Amino acid sequence: MLAILWRYQVRPEALAAFDRAYGPDGEWALLFGGAEGYLGTELYRGPGGARLTIDRWRGEADFDAFMSAHRVDYEALDRATEGWTLEERRLGAWQAVRSAQGAS
Repeated sequence: MLAILWRYQVRPEALAAFDRAYGPDGEWALLFGGAEGYLGTELYRGPGGARLTIDRWRGEADFDAFMSAHRVDYEALDRATEGWTLEERRLGAWQAVRSAQGAS
């Protein structure tokens, strides 16, 4: 499994709109939802308008295929929501560690 983590500092006046769009049933999740290998999105609230999103995918190849097919839509939604944040930082793409018993 692949988890892509983003950290945001959201403008106070945009918190409600951000939470709707970036939440598990929001616009981002709907965009990803039709893609092969998309497993879901989680949204976490931190202090003072901080937010963390985790987008889960079956693997990196699934996310790459999504981006190849939907880059224009991804970039359009990103532009539509960029004014809501003071800071946006991709924390990285994290691969799940499999136990020694599950490894092949």
